[in-house]
Amino acid sequence: MYPRQKRIVDLVLATTVLVLLSPLLLLIVTAFGLDTLVVRRDRGRLLYAERRISRGREFSLLKFRTLREDVLMRAAGHARPYERDVANLTVAGRLLKRWYLDELPQLFNIVRGDMSFVGPRPWPPELVEQQVRDGVDYRNHVVAGLTGAAQVTKGVPEARYAASDLDYVRELNTRRGWSVVAYDLRLMVRTLGVLARGQGLAD
Repeated sequence: MYPRQKRIVDLVLATTVLVLLSPLLLLIVTAFGLDTLVVRRDRGRLLYAERRISRGREFSLLKFRTLREDVLMRAAGHARPYERDVANLTVAGRLLKRWYLDELPQLFNIVRGDMSFVGPRPWPPELVEQQVRDGVDYRNHVVAGLTGAAQVTKGVPEARYAASDLDYVRELNTRRGWSVVAYDLRLMVRTLGVLARGQGLAD
């Protein structure tokens, strides 16, 4: 479920993107610093980690903080539901969320091997456990991704995210080596289209 070729491309691409985006990362850090300097309620940590599952193993998913610290404490490790309310976001966080930039630290997760560029989005342990109880256990067998088949359906009416994830799992089961990489690259190109429309990506 994680071919060697896929891992090689993940490592090389994530490292390259981190180098190329270093000016953007510096700009984000600067904007965050100015926000916390001017807006008292936005003060707090730059990065935070959430407990997530990839291939059945728990890891720390890295993100730029977009929520106010008091709201983040209430989120208890799953910020996504709270991020839908703009009132919960910091000034810098509103900009980051629109373009999915809060997810950029996950490039380090890819370098570490916690996750891949493409795969089902990593869910918190309690949500994975509930999904398993419902008879769906693919998140315990497939490496999680920064984006995936479900994420590129954002904006598509009646999109069924679990079904899209399962379609991707079936592709992994039938493809081999570089064929998996080619399929991943097509999904990554579609992801760029979603981001270019400013829709963000579904978790």
